[in-house]
Amino acid sequence: MILTELIKQRRLVERERDYERDELRRLSQALGVERKVRRGECWWPLTVGATRYNSLNQLVVELRRGEQEAEVDHNFEPGRPVMFFTIVGLDDIKYLEFAATVTLVDGDRMLVSVPDEDAASRLQRAERLGVQLSFDETTYKLMLAALDRVIKAEPASRLARLRNVFYGRVKPEKFTFAPLSFPWLNATQQHAVNEVLRAKDVAVVHGPPGTGKTTTLVEAIAETLRRESQVMVCAQSNMAVDWIAEQLLDRGINVLRVGNPTRVTDRMLARTFERQFEDHPLYPQLWSLRKAMRELRGSRRHDEAYHQKMDRLDSRATEVELRIREEVFGNARVIACTLAGSANRVLDGMRFGTLFIDEAAQALEAACWIAIRKVSRVVLAGDHCQLPPTVKCLEALKGGLGVTLMERIAANCPDAVTMLGVQYRMNEAILKFPNEWFYGGQVRSDESVRNRSILDLDRAVEWVDYSADDDEDDSREQTARGGVGRLNRGEAALTIRVAEDYVQRIGKQRLTDEQIDIGIISPYRAQVHLLRHLVKQSAVLKPFRRAITVGTVDGFQGQERDVIIISMVRANDTGEIGFLRDLRRMNVAITRARSKLIIIGDASTLTRHAFYRRLHDSL
Repeated sequence: MILTELIKQRRLVERERDYERDELRRLSQALGVERKVRRGECWWPLTVGATRYNSLNQLVVELRRGEQEAEVDHNFEPGRPVMFFTIVGLDDIKYLEFAATVTLVDGDRMLVSVPDEDAASRLQRAERLGVQLSFDETTYKLMLAALDRVIKAEPASRLARLRNVFYGRVKPEKFTFAPLSFPWLNATQQHAVNEVLRAKDVAVVHGPPGTGKTTTLVEAIAETLRRESQVMVCAQSNMAVDWIAEQLLDRGINVLRVGNPTRVTDRMLARTFERQFEDHPLYPQLWSLRKAMRELRGSRRHDEAYHQKMDRLDSRATEVELRIREEVFGNARVIACTLAGSANRVLDGMRFGTLFIDEAAQALEAACWIAIRKVSRVVLAGDHCQLPPTVKCLEALKGGLGVTLMERIAANCPDAVTMLGVQYRMNEAILKFPNEWFYGGQVRSDESVRNRSILDLDRAVEWVDYSADDDEDDSREQTARGGVGRLNRGEAALTIRVAEDYVQRIGKQRLTDEQIDIGIISPYRAQVHLLRHLVKQSAVLKPFRRAITVGTVDGFQGQERDVIIISMVRANDTGEIGFLRDLRRMNVAITRARSKLIIIGDASTLTRHAFYRRLHDSL
C-alpha cells in the first residue's frame, strides 16, 4: 500500500513536470508578449545597463523594465533560468540561443549572469529586447530520484523506517523524560519544544498565525544542538531558509548556508559555503597551487618530471581543499539550505541526526524526501491551514500532489503533532472567525494584543458590501485585458475610498509618528495592478506610499500590517468565486491584520459559499 502511494506520487510529479514544461512552451509560442508580461513571465521592453563581474566572478548584465511594466507582479527570482528574445517587425519573436540565470531582482531592476563577453555584447547591441522565464528541470530530477530511493529503500534502513512511520504503518517512538522548563516561552511553546526533544522519529509543530512558530523552532534547534553536534535546517524557498537562518544567527548559533550564493540575502552571503571557503586562511595557498598547475599545463614539456610535479601539486591541492572544507563544515552547528539544495555536491556523504523543515506545509512531499535521506529523524513546522504548495497541473492536484508530508503525518500520526495555542499578532475579534473555522477554537489571544486597536470605539473587523450595478460595466468583475486574471474597477475605486477614509480618520501625524502601516490585498494580480495605480493617483494616499503595501495573498505570506484591506473582486449573478474557494489563502489574507481588518466584496455573490456566508454573518 505504501509503495503504491509513493509510485502514485512519482507519476504525479512527472505529470506536473510535463505540464509545466509544455505549458511554458505553449505560452511562449501562443501568447503575445503583452500577455506574458501581465502573467509575470516576461519583461519587455528592456533597457540594458552596465556589464560587470560580481563578487562570485560571474559576468552579469543589468536589466531594467519600463515604469508601466514595473507595476506588474512577476515570477522572476534569483536562480531562475531565463532566455532573451528580440521582436522583429510587428510581432515576430526571435530567441537568442544562449541561456542566462537571474542573480538579483530589485524592483524594476534585475541582474542576470551570462555565459561570456560575446553574449553580453549581443544584449548591449540588441533592439526591442525582452527576457522571459525558461523551464528548469533540475528540481524535478531531484524529486524523482528521491522518491525512487524511498521506494527502493532496504527494509532495515532508517529511510524505510521513516517511510513506514509517515504513512501510518509504524507508530512513531518517543524518549521519556521529565519536561524541561523554558520560562521565556508560553506553555504551548514549551510543550512543543519538549515534544521535539522527545521524538525519535518525527515531530510536527503546527503554528497558526502569530503564535510564535519561528521562536519555538529556534528554541527547539538550540536545545537539540545541546545533544547533537550539527543539524540540518531546510525550507522550500530560499527566502524561508534565510529567514530562519537569520533568527539562528541572532541567537548566536553558527550557520553555514549551502546553495547558490546568488539566491541568498546580503546578510547570509557571508555565511555561504563559497564565501567561508574563500575566507579560510589556507585558501591563498590553495589558489597558488591551482595557479601553478595551470601554468604547468601550459608548458610544452610533458615528460616524466612534468607528470611527477603535476601529481605532487594535485595531491597537495586536494589535501588543502579537503582540510578547508572539513574546517568550514566542522565549525558550523547548522547547515541551512533549501530542500532541493540538500542535494548539493558539497553535502555528499554527510548525515545528520535531525532535519528541521520550516514552512513544511508549502513543500511538496517529494521535495521533503530529498533532504530526509540524509537524516535519522525529522521535525516539521508550519501551518497546513495556510498557503499550500504550488501545483499548476489540475489533474496532478486532483490526484493528490498538493497533499503535503506535514498533512500526511498529521493524519497518520496525530500524537506527533503539537499545536501552538497563543497568538501575539491580532485583535481578538480578527482572530475569532479563522480560529473557529480552521483551528477548532484552540487558539487564544495574549492579553497584550486582545484589544489591540488604532482608533477608539472602532470595530476591529468590517465587511463593506460592494453592490454591483447591473447598468454600469465598471461595477462588475471583468476578465483582465488579454484574458489574464480578474479585476473589478468599481470595487477597486471603493477600496481606495475606504483606505483614504481610514487614513484621514487616523490622521497624518499619528501615521507618521507611530509608523502605522497598511496592507491592501487582493487574490487577483490584475486587481493588485489596478490598485497600485490608483494608490499612486490618490492625493490622500500618495504621501504615505512607503507605509502602504499593495500585493497578492501569496505576497503577504509571513507578513503582517496594522491595517489590512482586502478587495475580493468577484461580483456576478451566478455566485462563481473561482479560486476564492481555496480557503487557506483567505485564512492568510485575514490573519495579516494586527488592529483593523476591512473586507470589501459583493456579499450577494460571495455569501453563496458557506465560508463567506458565515464570515459575513459573524460581523
